[in-house]
Amino acid sequence: MNIALIGYGKMGHAIEEIAVQRGHTIALRITSANTHEIDAEHLNNVDVAIEFTRPEFAKDNVISCLDAGVNVVCGTTGWNEELADAQVAATAVHKAFLHASNFSIGVNIFFEINKMLATLMNSQPEYDVSIEETHHTHKKDAPSGTAITLAEQILQRLDSKKTWALNFVNNPNILPIVAHRIENVPGTHVVKYTSEIDDIEIIHTAHSRAGFALGAVLAAEFLAGKQGVFSMQDVLGIK
Repeated sequence: MNIALIGYGKMGHAIEEIAVQRGHTIALRITSANTHEIDAEHLNNVDVAIEFTRPEFAKDNVISCLDAGVNVVCGTTGWNEELADAQVAATAVHKAFLHASNFSIGVNIFFEINKMLATLMNSQPEYDVSIEETHHTHKKDAPSGTAITLAEQILQRLDSKKTWALNFVNNPNILPIVAHRIENVPGTHVVKYTSEIDDIEIIHTAHSRAGFALGAVLAAEFLAGKQGVFSMQDVLGIK
């Protein structure tokens, strides 16, 4: 495939390495210096775009690619309230769009464990639950998109929690998410259930960006020839 990298920072470089290893060609690299090239002319020979930029740019980047006739994989987080616009745009132009808060295969398995555990814990009111995430200092959004996904999964299954909030608050109906930013940490997420008797924790720790990059390339391969809106569950066959 010919791939366009929309965003060419550390994640873009990691995706490029994996993509080339898997026999793909990077046909276009977009940085802050050439965003004007996200158009039909420059995307003419591109099969799929992989977008990792900033939340304030993601929607426009994605829709520009879709309008140019290119399927899009997007890993930018922090723009959930506008995702529906991109999904509608993909459907309107008969292209494919896949957004994920985390492309790691391990994290997506972790999501399934989180949903199962929350279902089990709904009948155990003596336990309280919290989420803690740690990322590198260059990550702009807090909490992470992965932490928000974990929280939303828990809220759908745990009757005692009505919403989530950043940091602990004095309200038993709110699920707290604690966010840490430390140098050179790819990403760690902890879901913890606590009672007076014991604690139950599930933890995912990323060792490098390679897992995220591989998942993004797998998602791009999955979108080949497809139309519609998809998720990593579709890619991994775990729906």
